[in-house]
Amino acid sequence: MDEVGIPELNGEPARTRGRPKVSSDDDKRALVIEGARSIFVEYGYAGTTTALVAQRCNMSKQTLYKLFSSKEELFAAVVVGHRKMMLDLPRPEEEDLPLVDTLRAIFMIDIEEAEDEERAAFIHFVMRESGQFPQLRDVLHREGMIRARQMLAQWLASQEARSKLRLTDHESGARMLMDMIFGGMGPPEGGAQAWSDRETRKLHLERCIGIFARGVSAT
Repeated sequence: MDEVGIPELNGEPARTRGRPKVSSDDDKRALVIEGARSIFVEYGYAGTTTALVAQRCNMSKQTLYKLFSSKEELFAAVVVGHRKMMLDLPRPEEEDLPLVDTLRAIFMIDIEEAEDEERAAFIHFVMRESGQFPQLRDVLHREGMIRARQMLAQWLASQEARSKLRLTDHESGARMLMDMIFGGMGPPEGGAQAWSDRETRKLHLERCIGIFARGVSAT
């Protein structure tokens, strides 16, 4: 060992380890996506810059660009993350709940009010901005609505394979469900614009799920 206490290897001071990473790239990506989502809603697509996102997330622009190469790529990641706020899919493989209960979980009927408002705010943002920016529509269709509908159709097919339901067209069934539930949630500005209170809206959505479940029941 040398005089400053650094062990020697083959007569040479051993190199000390670097500082451990504070967080993984996945953690950083999640942080950036969350920060970017709030900035998109607050400033709009045109008003959002990578510099603003980096500042909100307390990181350098260089670090941000290592995670996302452009604002367009970042927006696509936000859309993918938001998809999870719309449909809780995929489901656990071992899940074995009644169809109505699983559908309530997939569409997050019991979502907390703060999350509900957050979800509505992002929907309002994309509907407002997509008319001005055609590239946003492409991302929303590819990564948002279409992918969500495909995932729901796949889940419906898996449930039919388990004899949980009968449905001749899973894609049509997924579209029908999403039209019923998302249409029933009210305008993108928020459920309060269409319903007297959240409980009344929740009861309506549960009726929609019940009607669909009875219609595809395997019994």
